[in-house]
Amino acid sequence: MAHRSYRLGRRGEAAEETRRRIVDATFALHAEQGVAATTMTHIAERAGVSIGTVYHHFPTYDDAISACGRHSQEAAPPPSDAIFAGLPSTERRVRRLADAIFGYYERLPGFERARRDRDRFPPLHAFFAEEERRRADLAAKALRARGDNDSRPAMIAALLDIAVYHGLRRTGFTTAAAAEEIADVINAWLSGRGRPRRTGIRG
Repeated sequence: MAHRSYRLGRRGEAAEETRRRIVDATFALHAEQGVAATTMTHIAERAGVSIGTVYHHFPTYDDAISACGRHSQEAAPPPSDAIFAGLPSTERRVRRLADAIFGYYERLPGFERARRDRDRFPPLHAFFAEEERRRADLAAKALRARGDNDSRPAMIAALLDIAVYHGLRRTGFTTAAAAEEIADVINAWLSGRGRPRRTGIRG
């Protein structure tokens, strides 16, 4: 009986290792070529397993995407409000927020590419909707904002979007310098020094 349990244990470990290889392959392919361009066949080839093995662990591509999302959260946990501990001033909390969010993007090189496909796959849509909600919530906590009538957290969340981050990186900023630059912009806007004028133009 003990020998049988040992064999079953080893078999379970092997299955878990195979599953991990499939998830790792999925994560790498999504970062390299995007979610829409990746197929289950690509995943099988990258993981070095049969296509049947991939389907055994993940019956649908959405299942593989969901597992990949959980893997990314474990590999690069998103910022939480713990980043504000010990920071009494709004200015310093904004700087910490920008640094944490831009650092999060840096740790997930496939983030922007995956977001382009968000409307094609329900698990991606849910993942990025949650990311946006979390970012806005952190912005509100950085300001210690109260009430839904305060539009500042939404503005700050927009300025900390992945598109802004990559735009700054493409112009030559490091991640740290990009965070510092955008924090300067946000803090100037909050203080009124950089507040945009209302033009009366309606979108």
